[in-house]
Parts: sequence; structure tokens; C-alpha cells
Amino acid sequence: MHINLIRSDKEALDIARRLASEFAVDAARRDRERHLPSNEVETFSASGLWGINVPRAFGGADVSVGTIVDVFEIISAADSSLGQIPQNHFATLERLKHDGTPSQQDFFFSRALAGERFGNATAEPGDKLPSEHETRVRRTGSGFVLSGRKVYSTGALFAHWIPVAARDDDGLTVTAFVARHARGVEVIDDWSGFGQRTTASGQVRLDNVELDELQIVKRGRRANIDAANAVSQLIHAAIDLGIGRAALDDTKRFLRELSHPARGSAVTRAVDDPFSLRDIGALTVEYHAAQALTMRAAALVDAARGEAERSDVAAAIVATAEAKILTTQFALDASNKLFELAGTQSTLEKHNLDRHWRNARTHTLHDSVRWKYHAVGQFALNEMLCDPFTYAHPYSAIEAGNED
Repeated sequence: MHINLIRSDKEALDIARRLASEFAVDAARRDRERHLPSNEVETFSASGLWGINVPRAFGGADVSVGTIVDVFEIISAADSSLGQIPQNHFATLERLKHDGTPSQQDFFFSRALAGERFGNATAEPGDKLPSEHETRVRRTGSGFVLSGRKVYSTGALFAHWIPVAARDDDGLTVTAFVARHARGVEVIDDWSGFGQRTTASGQVRLDNVELDELQIVKRGRRANIDAANAVSQLIHAAIDLGIGRAALDDTKRFLRELSHPARGSAVTRAVDDPFSLRDIGALTVEYHAAQALTMRAAALVDAARGEAERSDVAAAIVATAEAKILTTQFALDASNKLFELAGTQSTLEKHNLDRHWRNARTHTLHDSVRWKYHAVGQFALNEMLCDPFTYAHPYSAIEAGNED
């Protein structure tokens, strides 16, 4: 299959819009039947969109974070499962910019541009912290072996490579890049969540998988904070933004085409109901506010990529938490309000509009927004930047770019 090489931000956005119009056609059916989007994933990655954050030094377009956010919102509004599947692929490439050796970067960035996909095998049963993971990489006489079990492995079923969070012989955190069909790798499609049903977020089991040194990427020391995780979080925010926009668009379509005005409203068309107008206005404001905070965070993350002051990285991380709060609320509000405004017909199974709420409720559980408020408050009041893995344990105080 020919893999397109995208050269600019504009080209990426144009291709995303074209693909979204194709992906939206059967999105409701795929969700209803839980039909995994294998063909759509092939089309998606062949478009070149999965390589747009590869650095220019390695042949990629290295588009802005704002463009990445826009691409994910556009695709997620069409089919949020298709939006989520490459999230970890992008997060992996972003992480490689910080943690990979030159030879690892050269190899894996070239694989991404060749159309190969990176999945995910990070979380473990019991939601353990990375420092507590039981998945281990052990050195042998001829290389390394990897064993463990992972859950919520979004995209692994469609991947060529599965980045696995593990610990080495010294107990340090590493990412092991495992070939999807290597001996000892088992990907189990057992995801049964009521939302994001076609993300194939099942289990990965690893039994003495043989690796070489190129496949073991050492994670940077946590004290040296960077904006890589903020990029990953913003992609999640963009997915929620897309889910909410799709719900709002379907609400407006129903009001225009199928809904009846409320009894006692004294209007003949649903679009003239004053309370519906008020609620559509409120959701529109909420959407634009969430979108604006997301793009603000994207601009700050762009400024904090590469060599950046600690204060710039901190500002980007906190702004990303703020964006996550509003995009979560908007996705839930829009997908819930849909039924109240559109009326009884909107609940008919043939429309499958409940997928918007199911997708919003499922995806926004990725991490707890209540802790995002805590992180923003900790930074605003005490100038403490919280560790994204354990919000109760902040980093050192940050003031005017200096560590106290």
C-alpha cells in the first residue's frame, strides 16, 4: 500500500477533513455491530496522518500541536473510536523525541513514515503506577526478554509495534518496542466497554518475548519534566471535543429535521422553541470555550517542546489540565442534552445517538477530572506542579522559571 508523505499543516488538515467525511458514513453501524474498523485504520495510516509529528530532521512534517489537536477533533467528530486508536501512536512518537537515542529515533521515526503503527501496552491490572509495574525486561546472555500482562491496550490489535511500559533489572522504567507478531506476544480482543466500542482496547500478554537493545528505550528521569505527556493529554482533550461537537451537530440536525416543538411552547417548529434556543446557545458557548482553552494549551505546549524553560513546561502542563476539564464537561453536557432537546425520536435504536453519550462517558474516564482541578489549584495557589501520575505528590515549587 502506498503511504502518503504529508509536508505541511494545511495538507494534514485537508486530508483529515476528507477522511472524516468518509469515516462518518458508517460510524453508527460500526458502533452498533461492534465492527472493528480494520479497513478504515489502513486508510487512515496510509493517508500519512499518522506520521505528521515526526521531526523534520527525520523526514516528517513535525506539524504544530494545534494542528494535531485539530486533526484529532475532526476525526473524532466523525468516529471517536477511530480518533482514539492512534492516540498512543502519537504519544509514543512524542516520547521518542525526549527519550530515544539517535539510532532509536532514526529507526522508529522511519517506521512511522513508512506507515507502521504503534499501539499501546501501558496499564496493568489494578491501575499500578509505572514504578510498580510487574512487567519486566530482563537481560540475558544474548539480549533481553520481556514478560508481563497489560490491559486497556488501545490500538494494539492494529499495530505493527506495541510499546510496552516495563521495568528493567535495576527497577527503572523503560519502554520496550515489541513487534506485534513476535513469538510470545498475544493480543486479546476482550474490550467490552459500553463506549468507544471499536478501539480494540483489550489485553496484551507477553511471555519471554526476545528483544534487542534497539527496542529498549529508557525513560527520562521524572525530575526533568517535559511537555511530551501534555501532547498526549491534549489529544485526549481533542477526542472529547470531537465527541461533543458530533453530539451538538446531531442535536441541531434533529431539531431542524425531525423534532417536534414542546407542548405548550406556542411555536410550530422545534427550532423556534425559546428554551431550545437558549440551550443550543449555551452549548455553543461551552464548545467555543473548550476549544479556545484547548488551542491555548496547544500553543503553550508548542512553546515548551524541545529545549524550554521549566516554567514554560509547567505553564503548558497546567493549561492542558484546564483544557481537559472543559472538554470533558462539554462532551458530557452535549451528549446528554441531545435527548432532552431532540425528543423521543432521538432515542430510537436506528439512530444510535446514544453512542455519543456512551463514548463521552467512557473516554472521559481516562483520568479523573476532579484531580485536574486539584492540580490547577495547587499550581495557582502554591506554585506547585503536580506529578501527572500521582496528583497528590507535587514537583518542586516553580516561580518565575526557577526551582525553589
